[in-house]
Amino acid sequence: MNEPTPAASRAAKQPAISFEFFPPKTEEMEKSLWETINRLAPLTPSFVSVTYGAGGSTRERTHSTIARILKETELLPAAHLTCVGAARGEIDDIVARYHEIGVRHIVALRGDPPGGIGTPFFTHPDGYQTSSELVAAIKKRFPDVEVSVSAYPEKHPESPSFDADIDTLRAKVDAGATRAITQVFFDNDLYFRFLDRVRARGIEIPIVPGIMPMHNFKQARAFVTRAGTTVPEWLAEKFNGLDDDAETRKLVAATVAAGQVQKLNKHGVDTFHFYTMNRADLVFAICHLLGIRPASVQKAA
Repeated sequence: MNEPTPAASRAAKQPAISFEFFPPKTEEMEKSLWETINRLAPLTPSFVSVTYGAGGSTRERTHSTIARILKETELLPAAHLTCVGAARGEIDDIVARYHEIGVRHIVALRGDPPGGIGTPFFTHPDGYQTSSELVAAIKKRFPDVEVSVSAYPEKHPESPSFDADIDTLRAKVDAGATRAITQVFFDNDLYFRFLDRVRARGIEIPIVPGIMPMHNFKQARAFVTRAGTTVPEWLAEKFNGLDDDAETRKLVAATVAAGQVQKLNKHGVDTFHFYTMNRADLVFAICHLLGIRPASVQKAA
């Protein structure tokens, strides 16, 4: 994210966007993913990222999804990579495979504990122990690869303090990271307070807000709260009574997320990363409200 800019210059500048997908597990999910990619691709995102999990089959799904994006679209894919479940040599080989097929952007993450969120964290005994180690290894071997990392407006749930959490971010930047994408948040003040803390520590890389439209509020709340995100009561109230009304939930979710990004944009935020959950409808609508149109429409205009 760039720092807030004057209103006149902001009005003329279309926000930059990126999208996150997860690799499909079934043929039906793959079909749905590609319908989503084809729907969102004309919005010309800066990049699209594909998530990654420990374990051979999950890694292969990520790799095959990335390879197909490179082969069949003009999108720039970023591959997620974690420290969990693999030795350094194995992780280095994965990075080399990505580089060989043309990937020049890695989202380097520590990863969730092998037993799931809330269980003790440990890495492979011969693996990278921290995300900053992973970032440094990628940049040393492949200087032409851009590396993005994570950031936590509400502090990583395992960090002892905000200062310690920002120390971790500082280490990732010193190792070569050039962008941080935040964990999802719903209170914009949390983001701006975090940004103030980060800038006060001399960290100048873009801190891109991660936005998640809540297609299914109950499921989304359970997921994000496990990762340390606060879901305000005012937000829960907006979905109250809609458990069996998917269409109204969708409208409410789009309205809430659009309001959040429009307020961020009004205050100078000009870059957004959308956690799509492999669905296009709400993200497309929100981008439309931000003034982002498909490339063909822009050319016609």
